[in-house]
Amino acid sequence: MTVILRSFGSLYFATVLMLIGSGLLSTYLALRLSSSADGLWVGALMAAYYFGLVLGGKVGHRLIARVGHIRAYVACAGVVTAAVLGHGLSDWLPSWLFLRALVGLGMMCQYMVIESWLNEQAESDTRGRVFAGYMIAFYAGMILGQLILVVHPQLGSELLMVVALCFALCLVPIALTRKMHPKPLHPAPMELPFFIKHVPLSLTTIAVSGLMVGAFYGLAPLYGARMGLTTEQVGVFMGCLILAGVLVQAPLGWLSDRYERIKLIRSCTIALAVASLPLAVMTEASMATLLVFGFIVCALQFCLYPLAVALANDHVEADRRVSLTAVLLVVFGVGACAGPLLAGLMMRLWGANMLYVFFFIFSLILIIRVRPALSVHLYQDQDAPLQHVAMPDGMVGSPLAAALDPRVDEQVVQEQMVAPAVAEVEARQSEAEKDAGN
Repeated sequence: MTVILRSFGSLYFATVLMLIGSGLLSTYLALRLSSSADGLWVGALMAAYYFGLVLGGKVGHRLIARVGHIRAYVACAGVVTAAVLGHGLSDWLPSWLFLRALVGLGMMCQYMVIESWLNEQAESDTRGRVFAGYMIAFYAGMILGQLILVVHPQLGSELLMVVALCFALCLVPIALTRKMHPKPLHPAPMELPFFIKHVPLSLTTIAVSGLMVGAFYGLAPLYGARMGLTTEQVGVFMGCLILAGVLVQAPLGWLSDRYERIKLIRSCTIALAVASLPLAVMTEASMATLLVFGFIVCALQFCLYPLAVALANDHVEADRRVSLTAVLLVVFGVGACAGPLLAGLMMRLWGANMLYVFFFIFSLILIIRVRPALSVHLYQDQDAPLQHVAMPDGMVGSPLAAALDPRVDEQVVQEQMVAPAVAEVEARQSEAEKDAGN
């Protein structure tokens, strides 16, 4: 692991800085609006962020192909920094929606640069450890971002400056890295009808996971504030809940490789419904109660996405897994856009505890929809179940994340990413020959 840290330390450090800024900004905006606006606006801000992430998946490929990785990263980091500071120039909430979407779009492009760099420089026998280091950097940044609120609980413009500072500094390790420039990117093809037919249960789980995770990141700080927590306590609350997602990954991987994954998804969902119920009915609760039940709920929420991704990969051939990742991220992003809006509306109408009522309701829907009896295994890969690899929770990642997955053959990934460009060149040559014949 020391060799990997030495080789990819600059990329990991840039990821940490980005996620410190992103995590702090999400919680800061929710707390800023907790006293002056309702949950619907807070949810709309998080929905705009996820909309930007989804849009950035398309824009990022074109931008990187046009100007190169480093220039694209620098440009997007500059745009994100300006958008963050823009929140301090105006209190007009519609402008914040635009700025939040701009942050999401820019960050997706930055993720794509880092992931493509990691993928190209990682050897096939170290790809799993490289990806593990990437995830550790992601979660470490998220947790550190929350803990800044413990050190500086005042919700002034100073916190926006800290966020902007993180996005400005994340330029330095990328600009100074001695790693070779990655090859140009090409968009992964979208094959939604194929995946709806082959992995419907995984898509359902991913959509519900997006609903819950989007609502959690957008509205959990508001929930804590409405339950009487101070700014410092909200920072600790969010940090502990995100930590739950980190700690659950190792035992989840062990279980996923030994038991049927669809049964694990159903078991986690049942446990999630049970754990959500106490906070769903409580309109008042102590800090200890919120931490205990919130920790359990968050740990179970963070299980759904990686289990659904692993289940989907079991039913798709290796040469389609980059396309699969693109589809899963779009489905997750759509869910994450809708989740904060729906949960925010419920909190606006009926109170803060509606956040956990929201989790309970969609847990029940998933229990009804995802059952072992509905899994016919018609399209299961002959090598399934594949080795489980813990995945990010959806706040980070592009279709290139599949290329870091050690279950996907490196040559297959390269062919998959290059195929659209080759097809386009062949089509143009064919048209040129026809024109010449005429």
